Amino acid sequence: MADDIIKAQNLAQTMSQPEALPQARSIDESVVIKATQTLKQYQDKKEMLTLRLKGNENWWRLRHWRQLDEYGERTDERPTSGWLFNVIISKHAELMQAYPTFNCLPREQGDKEEAKRLSEILPVVLEQNNFEEIYSEVGQEKLENGTGIYGVFWDTTKLNGLGDISITSVDPLSLYWEPGVKDIQASKNVFYTQNIDNDTLLAKYPQLEGKIGGREIFDEEYKNEESQVDDSERTSVVDWYYKKTLPNGRTVLHYAKFCNDVLLFSSENEPDKYPDGWYAHGKYPFVFDVLFPSKGSIAGFGYIDVCRDPQKYIDLVGQAVTKNAMMGAMPRFFAREDGNVNEDEFVDWTKPIVHVQGNLGEESIRQIQTAGLDGMYLTYINSKIDEMKETAGNRDVANGGTTSGVTAASAVAALQEASGKVSKDSTKAAYRAYKKVVEMCIELVRQFYDLPRQFRITGRDGMEQFVEYSNAGIQPSPIEGFDGQIGMRVPVFDLEISAQEETAYTKLSQNELALQFYQLGFFNPNMVDQALMCIDMMDFKGKTELVQKLQMYQTMQEQLLMWQQMAITMAQKYNDPMVLGLMQATGQAPAEPMPSGDASAPEQFVEGKKEGKHMEKARAAANESYMP
Repeated sequence: MADDIIKAQNLAQTMSQPEALPQARSIDESVVIKATQTLKQYQDKKEMLTLRLKGNENWWRLRHWRQLDEYGERTDERPTSGWLFNVIISKHAELMQAYPTFNCLPREQGDKEEAKRLSEILPVVLEQNNFEEIYSEVGQEKLENGTGIYGVFWDTTKLNGLGDISITSVDPLSLYWEPGVKDIQASKNVFYTQNIDNDTLLAKYPQLEGKIGGREIFDEEYKNEESQVDDSERTSVVDWYYKKTLPNGRTVLHYAKFCNDVLLFSSENEPDKYPDGWYAHGKYPFVFDVLFPSKGSIAGFGYIDVCRDPQKYIDLVGQAVTKNAMMGAMPRFFAREDGNVNEDEFVDWTKPIVHVQGNLGEESIRQIQTAGLDGMYLTYINSKIDEMKETAGNRDVANGGTTSGVTAASAVAALQEASGKVSKDSTKAAYRAYKKVVEMCIELVRQFYDLPRQFRITGRDGMEQFVEYSNAGIQPSPIEGFDGQIGMRVPVFDLEISAQEETAYTKLSQNELALQFYQLGFFNPNMVDQALMCIDMMDFKGKTELVQKLQMYQTMQEQLLMWQQMAITMAQKYNDPMVLGLMQATGQAPAEPMPSGDASAPEQFVEGKKEGKHMEKARAAANESYMP
């Protein structure tokens, strides 16, 4: 136990970020300055994406008239409709309804037990990271801007210094990569920036005294009236990830942290502690979930980019219609200067009498007539609304509405299922990103779970149990090749991703299928062979489990019939009234007993010394067959 504690302390010290660096350093101030210049280049190349993301945030918050004002379209009336907003929240609801789960499958027979244990403990790790909330945040970013990003890190501060996996949602404005790459893993460098309060920085890194503040802010932020951030008291801290190729051809991932060209930590400067780099899996700890891919860029585009123009013209034409309606509802008048009408009393609708001087002629005051709008303008607005619905696949039936003539519940459910094709495609992309996140978690477990950890898991039957797990079973092990060379075998696992909760339509169809099986007698043990032949030609969820259960029940039925026949034989041989009565009452034995000298009785039941035991077995079998 003492050795485990010492090992844990050494591991925590290994992964901590020391304040003092060794004398012989590969990463020094000059390298940090070059890295800062590279970060600025990445920031400049990303400017168009940054502006688009900030503009999309205004459209999401229904503040898009700010964008329209830039094009000289500013007026007093600024109606905002929520059609684009409805598209995003509907897609987000469908994304959350298909919240994923996984099953870890081994590639070799010897890894079967480890795959089962990983399938049990990794969901606990995700739950401890509030992954459902993170999944929601990444999905929201993905739907709005087309790019959601997961961050999968090892956090040494968790579990009182023992460390554990940390999963976060990364703001695309805070991440910088090499321009032009299509995969984050192909970038030469990746920079992750955060603006941190100066006092907090000085408390953690005293060497920054007099070297913070007054420098360029790299971490872009969304500015709005609700959150007025003062950057004068904060400084950008940069996490620099980069890959380096070793002389043997192996590529490793290194990590450095710096602030205002001051190096705070570097894994490359400590090769003894980090011989395999910062993370042994050698990948950047970021996973991109893209909605609509854009050629030549990692980042994609989202529903705001697709539906911005329909929403723009819906509101612009709606603005004109609203203005015309207001002009018709609030009439204006021409008044002659010599008309002698008391204007104050005229505009005050609370006064029943308006005083005039002299005769009131027809030209003294006259209403300004406004022409009403033709119905084509309302038709135009509705056509733009329909255009947005069709483009985004957000039809009325997906939100519970129905078209005329469709009233049956099954028909509505079928239409809702068919209308979700676009969402299903987006969900599949989210599952691919989720799979990469879980794979990174497995690699972090392989690297850092040296000490056993306790997990509380819940089985399929709802029973709670506590298990202990370490990475001992998934570590590389030596293996001899055909040429006699000793290599290393690394356990590899496949992930099967599926929805944690099915939709209401899927559950309904699954339940109806089960009822049909029951009504057709598929669960009758005497019809197992016919049922298996029919099920073999079908395809539905849970097919494998159903086949296994039917085969198990068939075997149990055969064993029960065998024991019943043995019980009948023994009861008839020894004329046991109790067993015969039970068998006859249930229709499992003939009314007339067979002769006691039946030659069909097994030889092992003839021995006189064992008659008592055999009768006990016969009675037990009869009682078991009689029980409901």
